[in-house]
Amino acid sequence: MSSLTPQAQTTIKPRASWEKNLDLGFVWLTRLLAMAIAAVLLWIALEVAIEAMPAIQRYGLGFLTSTAWNPVKEEYGALPQIYGTIVTAFIALLLAVPIGVGTALVVSENFLPVSVQTVVVFLIELLAAIPSVVYGLWGIFVLIPILTPIGRVLHSSLGWLPIFGTPPSGPGIFPAGIVLTIMILPIITAISRDALVSLPPDLRQAAYGLGATRWETIFRVLLPAATSGIVGATMLGLGRAMGETMAVTMIIGNSNRISPSILTTGNTIASLLANQFAEADGIQTAALMYAALVLFGLTLVVNVLAELVVRKVGRI
Repeated sequence: MSSLTPQAQTTIKPRASWEKNLDLGFVWLTRLLAMAIAAVLLWIALEVAIEAMPAIQRYGLGFLTSTAWNPVKEEYGALPQIYGTIVTAFIALLLAVPIGVGTALVVSENFLPVSVQTVVVFLIELLAAIPSVVYGLWGIFVLIPILTPIGRVLHSSLGWLPIFGTPPSGPGIFPAGIVLTIMILPIITAISRDALVSLPPDLRQAAYGLGATRWETIFRVLLPAATSGIVGATMLGLGRAMGETMAVTMIIGNSNRISPSILTTGNTIASLLANQFAEADGIQTAALMYAALVLFGLTLVVNVLAELVVRKVGRI
């Protein structure tokens, strides 16, 4: 039986055919736009793969395990760049996730006055508007002079650990990771804050009603409920860190080497492309496109894993 009263039933009018057609047209428009995005993604991957085909045929999967990059002898391998990309992105996540989630909690749980929260949120979002070249210049003239003495102390006191096994050389993996941390903070903080703010107020009230303290409510109720959004923010930040070019190129040192120490110089795939693509030709261009295809694959894997994790967490 219908729950509507007779008067309400008489006031409801059937939808006009043009309204139904408008809704149907909107549905198909969104489908076409979604398919267009997927088509553009496949187009980019196909074009890069076609340009990289000479290097793929010549070097095969050995390109992923070789450490040589010698344009004179036409010997190319991307393992040092893959290693540098993963390590710098890992350092950035290791530092940015706790800071970003903590900041999101502070600006979403009324720890600060509303006026102060507004200013903090604005300043965090402003970090995303700073050009990467400015971050690179700041890293060269400000960050590296600050981190070099810290690196010396770490090497002298903890040099027995492989990650601090070499003396700092100025530019290196560690400064690059710090700069990436600052660059991905706005992404992680903003999305984590949105995930926390969008939680139903009933969750907080129910936790308080059961006798939970404020911190118990945050760590046992709110953070688990917002885990899917926080994980998504983390993976988006990881994708940004892996693909960042100019700032990392300016401060990582651009040396094709693999070292367990984060105080030494290194390289990333994005930095390699920025440094050599303008002057490359022939098989070197194909090798660079092969490296770009590898980076494309890494970022694609990161986003697919993020989607799987978010879906799995959402079912819990």
